[in-house]
Amino acid sequence: MISISGIGGRYLGSGWQTTDRTYELNSPIDGTPLSLVADLDAAAARHAADVTWQAFTSWRSTTPFERAELLLRWQKLMLANVESLAETMAREMGKPLREAHGEVTYAAGFVGWYAEEAKRIYGETFPSAAGHKRLMALRQPVGPALAITPWNFPLAMVTRKAAPALAAGCTMVLKPAEQTPLSALLLGDLWLEAGGPEGTLQVLPAADPVPLTQTLIADPRVRKLTFTGSTEVGRLLYQQSAATIKRISLELGGHAPFIVFDDADLDEAVAQVLASKFRNSGQTCVCTNRVYVQAGVVDEFTARYAEAAAKLVVGNPLDEATDIGPLVDEQAVAKVSRHVEDAVARGATVLTGGERDGLYFAPTVLKGVPSDALIMQEETFGPVAPVASFETAAEAVALANSSQFGLAAYLYTNDLSRAVRVAEELEYGIVGVNDGVPSVPYAPFGGVKQSGVGREGGPWGLEEYLETKFVSVALRKEPL
Repeated sequence: MISISGIGGRYLGSGWQTTDRTYELNSPIDGTPLSLVADLDAAAARHAADVTWQAFTSWRSTTPFERAELLLRWQKLMLANVESLAETMAREMGKPLREAHGEVTYAAGFVGWYAEEAKRIYGETFPSAAGHKRLMALRQPVGPALAITPWNFPLAMVTRKAAPALAAGCTMVLKPAEQTPLSALLLGDLWLEAGGPEGTLQVLPAADPVPLTQTLIADPRVRKLTFTGSTEVGRLLYQQSAATIKRISLELGGHAPFIVFDDADLDEAVAQVLASKFRNSGQTCVCTNRVYVQAGVVDEFTARYAEAAAKLVVGNPLDEATDIGPLVDEQAVAKVSRHVEDAVARGATVLTGGERDGLYFAPTVLKGVPSDALIMQEETFGPVAPVASFETAAEAVALANSSQFGLAAYLYTNDLSRAVRVAEELEYGIVGVNDGVPSVPYAPFGGVKQSGVGREGGPWGLEEYLETKFVSVALRKEPL
């Protein structure tokens, strides 16, 4: 596998290419330079569209078994390079090394899953009212796809999109986040090493993604757009894709509530809310953003929760002991600080944390946060947990559903009937019942309302890259 220092101004197009246009990538750990990264423009996008279309004309004709074999080789190479992939993630976006190891395994899980699913792209035959006709529904690849991925999961968000696309017979052009191109480039290199044909997976970094992505979205040969990122950007991409009627998958913003009922095992509930909230330093779209605790146990829960949060280790993500690394950039820290300051100004109490040190922000628990605070209205994307109380299950559901977002929600209760009924009432694409970390490669991932359209993961993710073709065959009417 190519090293970080060997990337320079290289990018993956029809094989490895070089460019004189580069930008400097610095680590959020301490601001030190990591690498020069290719900075591609509209001209590169036009060439990539030519390459992906040409590669598609042959890739779509390969058998599912051939594609499955390649994907399995890719997965094995990822697992063989866990250390270098995890360290790259830690260096370029600050993910604690222990979590980075887990992400490599999670990312490889998508590849392994879709290697198997490639062989299960079944068609159907169905009856005809005309005795001389035979009717079929075939499943065929949508076509070349454009993937735009975020910085917070620089490996898993790539494989969650690329693996089903490649399994279905689609080719893919990937525009990784400006902050985390190195992980994607390493993945692309491993795809080539596995024997992936040139042009089937391209990785095109850019400091300014707009010229690159607009050019690819405008090209009618690019038949599919898949994007993970903010709702604001997702709306723009949705609009731009309308001109060429692209298939769309959008996994957008979240504002996850976690409801803790008064019959909860508080030790278990604290552990689950802690895992959900502070994973990746609070920088995931499914992180708990609002904690609602039933009034009878809110004081005890909050005290235990603050005590547990205060024990989390903030430090260099390359240290195995670190729980909380730096946030990705200054803009991220500024938003977290603004949310804490606003909540305190509106009457909330800081039980632990609340301080920043450069790009590091201490794990923070806020008590008595009013519903009109910014942190209860917007996605924070940082290590801050606001706690508020509720009286009844109906009130808790109403508070949880009051957001325009609908990606993930969580609840903790030992009452089975209440668990099922509340899960059914929550307007979210993912619900964790007594489970703060429910995501797995073989389950559907996606949201409702302003959190997006489409699903990734499991057989549902493969469907996003397949079209259904109806074939009617009229036979000669004479008998044998």
